[in-house]
Amino acid sequence: MLLINTRPSDRAISLTQQLQAAQVAVLELPLLELHAMPYSDELLHLYQQLEQVQIIVVVSPTAAKIGMQYLQQAGVELSALGQVHWVAVGKATEQALARYGIHSDVPEVETSEGMLQLPVLKQLAVGSSVAFWRGEGGRQFMMDHLRASNIKVLNFILYRRQCPETAAKILAGNLGLLEAQQHFAVLITSEASWLNWLTLLQKDAEFIQRACYLVLGPRLAAILGEYQQQHQASFQFIQIDDLDANTILQKMGLILGNA
Repeated sequence: MLLINTRPSDRAISLTQQLQAAQVAVLELPLLELHAMPYSDELLHLYQQLEQVQIIVVVSPTAAKIGMQYLQQAGVELSALGQVHWVAVGKATEQALARYGIHSDVPEVETSEGMLQLPVLKQLAVGSSVAFWRGEGGRQFMMDHLRASNIKVLNFILYRRQCPETAAKILAGNLGLLEAQQHFAVLITSEASWLNWLTLLQKDAEFIQRACYLVLGPRLAAILGEYQQQHQASFQFIQIDDLDANTILQKMGLILGNA
């Protein structure tokens, strides 16, 4: 079975290689690319408040890289953040932070919902402060949840996300490959990726129905379920809780078993 890996190019490579080593055909079709936001006075003001926060949530390796770059630009020493508890959305982000000597907590389910189940966040006192190093449009659910619990949120928008210009060309060049597949799987890891997938396939909507989607976390699964009901769609989707190659191989086995 073919898997379409929609992760950003720099994050797709490792998973693609692991799946190909397991004899899975993979088409890389990045549906998101990330661009750093310019350093600004607004970001400087946020960085100057970091010594007062209890937790910094880092949502991606890109957020870790840009966040650290701008931390240095703001003149804030990492050693001044000794009181901070770091939270990483997943293992790749944990590894990115570890390169700076930072230990971080990682949820079992690599989603906003998973992070909110971490004891360090569940036990957070009213009036505490949490900083988010994130991209434009991401993790809104998690921030809203914390604000509703009277937690102060410092919102660092470090990069913007967009659909790569190359995505339409890659898809157009592989429509014949998709046509030849009895079944194929699509990895969807964010709402933005899902929306970009729908946009790309507006003129070839039959492929939206023919795919089986591996979706990361319960919130994304709920979004696809809602779309399915609203559009009377017949596609399958299966929730995954991490992006480990073994997890994906197991779920693809379920897809084939149900076919």
